[in-house]
Formats: sequence, C-alpha cells, structure tokens
Amino acid sequence: MPTVADQVLDRLREWGVTHVFGYAGDGINGLLTAWGRAENDPRFVQVRHEEMAAFAAVGYAKFSGEVGVCAATSGPGAIHLLNGLYDAKLDHVPVVAIVGQTNRSAIGGSYQQEVDLLSLFKDVASQYCQMVTVPEQLPNVLDRAMRVAIAERTVAAIIIPADVQELDYAPPTHDFKMVPSSLGITEPSLVPSEAELRRAADIINQGERVAILIGQGARRAADLVVELADVTGAGVAKALLGKDVLPDDLPFVTGAIGLLGTRPSYELMMGCDTLVTIGSNFPYTQFLPEFGQARAIQVDIDPKFIGMRYPYEVNLVGGAQATLKDLLPMIVRKTDRSWRDEVERNVTRWSDVVDRSAMVSADPINPQRVFAEASPVLPDDVIMAADSGSAANWYARNIRVRAGMRGSLSGTLATMGNGVPYVIGAKFANPGRPVVAFVGDGAMQMNGLNELITISKYWQDWADPRLVIAVLHNNDLNQVTWEMRAMAGAPQFLPSQELPDFPYAEFARSIGLEGLRIDDPEAIGSAWTSALGASKPAVLEFITDPAVPPIPPHATWDQIENMISAVVRGDSDRWNLIKEGVKLKAQEFLPGDRTS
Repeated sequence: MPTVADQVLDRLREWGVTHVFGYAGDGINGLLTAWGRAENDPRFVQVRHEEMAAFAAVGYAKFSGEVGVCAATSGPGAIHLLNGLYDAKLDHVPVVAIVGQTNRSAIGGSYQQEVDLLSLFKDVASQYCQMVTVPEQLPNVLDRAMRVAIAERTVAAIIIPADVQELDYAPPTHDFKMVPSSLGITEPSLVPSEAELRRAADIINQGERVAILIGQGARRAADLVVELADVTGAGVAKALLGKDVLPDDLPFVTGAIGLLGTRPSYELMMGCDTLVTIGSNFPYTQFLPEFGQARAIQVDIDPKFIGMRYPYEVNLVGGAQATLKDLLPMIVRKTDRSWRDEVERNVTRWSDVVDRSAMVSADPINPQRVFAEASPVLPDDVIMAADSGSAANWYARNIRVRAGMRGSLSGTLATMGNGVPYVIGAKFANPGRPVVAFVGDGAMQMNGLNELITISKYWQDWADPRLVIAVLHNNDLNQVTWEMRAMAGAPQFLPSQELPDFPYAEFARSIGLEGLRIDDPEAIGSAWTSALGASKPAVLEFITDPAVPPIPPHATWDQIENMISAVVRGDSDRWNLIKEGVKLKAQEFLPGDRTS
C-alpha cells in the first residue's frame, strides 16, 4: 500500500518535477524512505545546507522556466530555508518548499524541534501555505501549491507532519467536504483593452525622445521590444534582472540602470520625454526621469505591482508579448533619428570608458579587468550568476551579454551567498550548458566553499562539466566598505570589513576540482581560457585590489564629498582609494575615437 510520502513523489513526477534540492532530517524520514522506494525519482540533490537548497531551487527555476522544489526537515531545517525562499519571493520566481513537522500528537506540546511552521512561513509563502493532516487532503494541497507558485510567480509551502508521511495513502472520495484535484495549468493570455492600447500609442507617438526600460518580464517579448525601439528611435535600458533579455551588442541598448548601472542609461532617463516600462518593477525612482519631465506608460502582467514606482499615465495590465503585439501596429515610425543617434553615441563613449577603466593598473589586479577579459571568451550559451557585493557591480557594467547568454543574481533581496548555489541549480536544469559564477571572497567564506563540495559530488553526472567560479580575493567586504565611504562618509572599519585569508584555489584542488590562483593581470586571459576548456569544474582565484572604487559613473557630489570625508578621517586604505578613484575617473576624459 503506498504511503502519503509515496504519493507526494508520484504527484511531483506527474507535475514534471525532476529535481528536488534538500537536506535530510528525521522530520522528513517518511519522504526519504519513499525516495528510496522510488529509486530517487524525482532526483534528490543533497546540498550542504538547507538555505543552499532554497537558493539552488531558485537558480533552477530562473534558468529553466520551471518550478523549483526544495525539501527540509522540521524545526531548524525549515528555518534555514527562509533566506533562499525570500529571494524567490522578491524576484518573483516559482518555488515550492516541502517541509516536515513533528508528529500531530506532539504539536502544541513544546516538543523537540517543534516550531509553529504555519506562522513561520506566513509571510514568505503568503499566497499559499498549508499543512497536510490527513491523506485525503494531499493531492489538492500539492496541486494547489504548484498552481499558485506558477500563477503568482512566488513561493508556496507544504508542511507534512512526520506521522502523516507514513500513513497509507487514500485519495479524496466523492463525498461532502472532500476536495478532489487534478493536474495541470494553462497560462492565460492577458491583453489590455483596445482603448487603453490606443491611449498608450498616442502618448508614444507624440513623444520625441522615447526611452524604454525592460526587466525580466520582457524576456518572451525581446524581439518585439527591439521592433518597438526601432519604430520609435528609442534607447533601451535594462533593470539588472533583465540584463540578459537583450544583447549588449545592439547599439541602442544602454545597459543596466540604477546604482550599478551605466552612464548611458542615466543619460537616457535624464533626457527622455517619454518612458515605456515593460516587465519591470525597478524601484529606484531617483534613476528614472524627473517627475513631470516624461509622460510614462507601464506594461506588466501583475496588476498588484503596476503603477507603483512612477506617475505612469497609462498602466497596461497584460503579458509583454501579447501587449506589444497589439500595440505595435498603432505606433507611427519616427523619421527624426537625432535622439537615437545621441543614445548610440553615448553608448559608444561609455564602452570606450569601460574598456579603458578595466585596463587601469591596480595592486595587483583591477577587478574590472577580470570581467572585461571574461566577457568576449564566455561561450554563447553560458549561464551566469553574480553574487551580491562588488562582483555585482562589475557583472552589471563589464559583462556584455550576447544573444543566447543567460544571467541573473539576487535582484531584490540582494542577499549574499546566492552565486554558487544558483549555478548548481542552473547546472541541474541545463546539464549540457557551461555555467559561471562571479563571487566575492565574503560570499565564498559565507557558504560558497561548502557548496564546492556539492559540485565535487555531482559534476561527473553533467553532460558538459564546465562550471567556473571566479572568486574576487581581496580580503575585504568590499561593497559594504565602499557604501560606508560613499553614503555615510565613514572610514573602513577593519574589525567588520577585513576577511581572513583563505586559499580558494588550493581548497578546490583538494576536493578534486581545478583551481588556479592568479595575481598577475597579464595571466587573466589565459586563466579564463584554461578554465572554460577544462574537463572538470574550476575555481579561478583572482587576487584583486579592494581600492578600485565601484562608485557609479553618475555619482552625486554628496557621495564624492563623503568619500573625501572618509579619507580625511583616516581611512586605513585612504591613499590607495584616492589613487584608484582618480585614475578611473580620468578614463572618462582621455582623448580617443568616440564614434567607432
């Protein structure tokens, strides 16, 4: 007789789930036993920590388009999931968490590892969090969790007490207060009304300097965004979660926007008279046009998040692809291309500045050069993840995405520690594609080192063994250090910022992976070539200079003054930060060909 746990796995298989990321514990012993009977189908992927299970599920979902699933035991295991689940919730990624609980007879008795899981998951799984207490409840709860995760692009949680997992399964019957269920979900096609589309088209047609801002929600409409940009003569800026939606070799694509963004994106927003935002909930109003400067339109599939970041005149609720398809025939082609020409000149100049900045000497390696030399040699089908910290700055500005590449990071939660588990999840979703993680040494020490063990455990199962982790080794929590300088005017506080030294490449080699330590800038290119051609996963440990500032190119005078204040107060690295800041800023004013 199949148990409830057997039915859980059977139902997951029926939903097409092929991998579950998790860690064992007695609160899910019934499930683990069922996995043994099911011959590990769906595959249980053992990570080193439950938080990493949730992050890997997020990476799997982001890079597969499917639901990510993670599992953990009761009490501490469930608690550990939370950070990764919040990452999924805030970036609108479908993830289902399956967690154990103490036996029903012990609930409410302050039993060992008993935590009020319904309350614990109340916020992170606010759209759907349920506990299964009888076998007949199961199919509906699991089916509903999958549908909610898909439909709302969010987290759903299922709590199954340990004793319930081992009960004989009985399906719901055709009786009062039974809830039968079924499989599958069809994605609706949402399109705004013709009248609203006409209002939006009129605004765009009246504009002379159109700017388009896209996010991850525009991914399926990439070709239509290009067509809209062509017809309107617009430039296109990208929220960081939408970095891979359009390639950076399109001359009108200005790159990332915001604190980690580019000067052309800033200039696009400051100069436009019309803004069209598609599939993005970009939150930083100060990087959008001044209020009253631009008439604005937003396109988003979720009415809960539309119209909340800027005084949009028309809010079009609908899928990006379907909405643009109906909107484009209403747009009149602009014959004056002077705005487009200006945008493209700004992009060309910025590219020149970025290239110059990457080659500025540092002690010993300029971190920008690590990314600049990686960018042209990364495979066209690469999947990338950037961890939070200064690595995200250089990923945003120095990696030029080409068609076919994918990339993401912890966009809204901006949590550390996502980079390595993201690419693990990506690799299980796409075992035939190369993956690369850009990670700071703080994130590696936080959890990345342990997940190298997971990579060592599984890499031989992947059709393409290429998995590269680039570690920026500077012994500094660099992003926070620079935020202290630029935003608070405070000097670097070594007790909180200085990291212990660690041999990352040597550790990788000790567990059977490739490992290269690079402290010569002239060896950066060959290191990337070696790692991307290796027959096993590789760690590239780049010894980088923490004094290279990740301050945005449109830094305010207040930020500059605060950095000076940090120096005056006696920042431990004050002379180097002055030197590197001046050298990098000078690249914007050096002579050179700005048009080619």
